[in-house]
Amino acid sequence: MPTCEVFINHRGIDTKRNVSGLLGHYLGVLGLRPFLDSKSMRPGDPLFKKISEAICGCKVGVAVFSPRYCESPYCLHELAALLENGKRVIPIFCDVKPSELQVVGDGICSDMDLQRFRDAIDEARDTVGLTFDTSTGDWSKLLNDATDAVVRKVLEVDEENASKNPSYIAQKYLKFSCLP
Repeated sequence: MPTCEVFINHRGIDTKRNVSGLLGHYLGVLGLRPFLDSKSMRPGDPLFKKISEAICGCKVGVAVFSPRYCESPYCLHELAALLENGKRVIPIFCDVKPSELQVVGDGICSDMDLQRFRDAIDEARDTVGLTFDTSTGDWSKLLNDATDAVVRKVLEVDEENASKNPSYIAQKYLKFSCLP
């Protein structure tokens, strides 16, 4: 069984205590298994191995973009890995416009990594996502909209897997059968 169904990619210092944390909690209440590093990892866990396993095993990724998201090579690496592994990614632009997301070389990352990161940001910018302003936005609406988008994408992945593999059993359908 995969370690998670939904990988939440975020810059912890910006969104762990609000958007990302709330979304992770809400998805868990619904019976999905979200991966949120602060909740899914324990002291002594091998950081990169656990994150890599979660990315490879998840069905859907949620990228919570914040104004300083692109300053984190870890966030950018996770986003690139999600997309390179063919995962569906739902962007949430939190206090930032898609056009404001810029990857800038800082001398730490190789040119090849910088290009991977730029490609991933370009793909995320070109994906329909949710926008949210933390100072004026309706938190309930954001959580409902984000959860609805995640559940729908998880069900799409389950349907595709079931059509490719007749023995695939998608028991999640019973939980979410009320969605149109």
